[in-house]
Amino acid sequence: MTSILAFFVLICVLVFVHEYGHFWAARKCGVKVLRFSIGFGKVLWRKKDKQGTEFVFSLIPLGGYVQMYNGEPEYQLAENQSLHSKTVKQRAFIMAAGPVANFLFAILAYWSVFVIGMPTVKPVVGSVIPDSIAAKAGVLPEFEVTQVNGRNVLDWEDTTLALIGKVGSKDIEISGQLIGETSPKRFYLDLTQWQVEGNKQSPLTTLGIRPKSAVIEPIIKQVVEQSPADKADLRAGDKIISVNQREFDWLNLVEQIQLGKEVEFIIERAGERKQLSVTPVKSDKDERYVIGITPTYEPLADKYRTELKYDMLVGLQKSLEKVWSLIKSILQFIGNLITGELSIKNMGGPISMAKGAGTTAEIGFVYYLSFMALISVNLGVMNLFPILPLDGGRLLLLAGEAIRGKPLSEKVEINFQKLGMAFVLSLMIFALFNDLIHF
Repeated sequence: MTSILAFFVLICVLVFVHEYGHFWAARKCGVKVLRFSIGFGKVLWRKKDKQGTEFVFSLIPLGGYVQMYNGEPEYQLAENQSLHSKTVKQRAFIMAAGPVANFLFAILAYWSVFVIGMPTVKPVVGSVIPDSIAAKAGVLPEFEVTQVNGRNVLDWEDTTLALIGKVGSKDIEISGQLIGETSPKRFYLDLTQWQVEGNKQSPLTTLGIRPKSAVIEPIIKQVVEQSPADKADLRAGDKIISVNQREFDWLNLVEQIQLGKEVEFIIERAGERKQLSVTPVKSDKDERYVIGITPTYEPLADKYRTELKYDMLVGLQKSLEKVWSLIKSILQFIGNLITGELSIKNMGGPISMAKGAGTTAEIGFVYYLSFMALISVNLGVMNLFPILPLDGGRLLLLAGEAIRGKPLSEKVEINFQKLGMAFVLSLMIFALFNDLIHF
């Protein structure tokens, strides 16, 4: 329920921001706005302002639109109030205002996050998986990453985005120092064979890096009554020796549980070893498989923690840097998808977005606001794609009109729109299908 509500608020806010950009620019240029809509389909709420613009909220809030007067005879309005009566520059300004509004919102959101302060974890390597890309580069445990190819990184989100942007490249430098030391260290990653496997594994895991996290001990702290673990006779205080014939590792245990199949434990109790089998069940809360145990863990030490917090001016600078860095990372990501360096399986859709919104909303407001800013930047970049019906496609047509000195033919625009619609719909269907597979 949290994910659905958080996703609903996220979409409504970002659609409003985007469409308000178009709305504001249209009015500045003297274009009559007939309707400002959040959502599609049946109208649930409507209200007109003093200038005759109808504001509506519709049943399906997965988008929105600003309907502008474009010379339609049924409205009987002055010709100079129509969109097509404006210059190419004015129309381009109106089209670009939506994505720009998304970028400005992201800057404001990140600025708020940096001024309020967001607790986070330093990008410190916890362990390195043998024979992985990171292992071959000589990356060491306790190494804190401060730069990726000269680009400053503050946390694992920054680090991951910077690395994904370099998929397919060789000798990518990661620099920093070991925790507690001051001497700089550099490692060079060969990302030519890096296979980022979408939602099945985190990009860092496929690279061979396990981030530093709380230490989870192989001791069961608590067993939920009437849970699968309780029914299988697992008890608090039991020491887990192995899971499915592999030495205990909490991440491996979670992965085995999520398969939904019987999990075989070797545990030690009162000096004796026992073999027990537990069959996971689905949680009523989030559809994940659970067995009903709580681990014993040691919280992450303060030396691995940090807080992204700055004064107002520095916070503004950091937010500008963050948005620009995200724009570059998204463009690099798209470029890697086009060239085949990244699989399209890495694309996510509304389900992934809802899960992200729900998770960050549960953690705290600043994390949710940060996620909202991230999606806003994505929305701004995606809308600048040079295809119809996106804003980038409209801008491309206007560029053609500016070069020719007259609008492109109706036939060219219709065919361009058909191709664009087919591409956008295919992309949306694939992203949803990809979401359903991972879900």
